Amino acid sequence: MQDLIMAKTKEEQIRQSQKLDSIGNLAGGVAHNFNNILTIIIGATALLEINSADDPEEMKIISLISGSVGRATKLTQSLLAFSQRQTISKQPEDLGCIVKFIQEFLGRIIGEDILLTTFLPDEPLMVTIDRGQIEQVLMNLAVNARDAMPHGGVLEIAVSQVNTEDSVPESEGCRPGGYALITVSDTGEGIDKDTLQKIFDPFFTTKAIGSGTGLGLSMAYGIIRQHDGVIHVCSEPGEGTIFRIYLPLRDQQEKPVTFAL
Repeated sequence: MQDLIMAKTKEEQIRQSQKLDSIGNLAGGVAHNFNNILTIIIGATALLEINSADDPEEMKIISLISGSVGRATKLTQSLLAFSQRQTISKQPEDLGCIVKFIQEFLGRIIGEDILLTTFLPDEPLMVTIDRGQIEQVLMNLAVNARDAMPHGGVLEIAVSQVNTEDSVPESEGCRPGGYALITVSDTGEGIDKDTLQKIFDPFFTTKAIGSGTGLGLSMAYGIIRQHDGVIHVCSEPGEGTIFRIYLPLRDQQEKPVTFAL
């Protein structure tokens, strides 16, 4: 019975991955072509600014165009992140050190009504990542957790090491090997089954119109996949939400990259 359940879970994971890959290919193609169009608009706007520098009224219109182009550029960047086509710069990093570094910033994002707790390993946990991209993923998850706890709650971020021998990573779509695991859990409202099926889809959001683009989690999905990792979510209404991020470990003998704390 347990083998049957695991087989069905694996089949569902493959189906979900194929769906997201197909959407990613489409989104990446659209974003790439749209980016080319934006490049022309940006160049033309720059010329207009030079030629209209002495005309305040025209500069107001140009400023509106520039603002819209800026928002559109961020949109294409998010789509490229989801489709795993953005440029990233990887280097050896201690994952626990990164979480410790942004802990205070995350505390400011979620507000005073939410308690942020972290559990970090005593030893360096080395991964090869683009630090800025991983920080962005954690910030997106923190914002989502905050929105799921309008009356306060607890947000917990834990960093640990797991191996496929533990059976859990493999059942969640990981290849054989050792992984650094980031677990982000909240005590919020939780997510129903239908919503879970679409949670990483671009432009899908349960927020009110104008409150979000629906690209935060899809961008997080693309970033983790581009790092050869896996992001998994489990939740039930009223039971909170848990995100698990698996990033492949590199040689544990590597010296960690340090920065001021």
